[in-house]
Amino acid sequence: MTVNSIIKKKPYLAWYVKDPDKLSEEAVLEHVLNYGNWEDVQEFIKINGIKETAKLFYKSLNKKRINYLPQIKHYFENYFKKHV
Repeated sequence: MTVNSIIKKKPYLAWYVKDPDKLSEEAVLEHVLNYGNWEDVQEFIKINGIKETAKLFYKSLNKKRINYLPQIKHYFENYFKKHV
């Protein structure tokens, strides 16, 4: 199972993407955290591992453009600080 399978099961998470199969793990994580529910987040972590998920999250925060909603960014910064 891959993280892209989350988007395949729930295409509304990336409704505006023409080919969701081509999304990177980082992009899938952005869609799951911004638009998914808690079960989606836990499924991503189960597939990828919490350390790798946190690594992807922090990597995306270092980019010029951050696509996370402010409250999502704040919550998961605290979540990963506590659990990783």
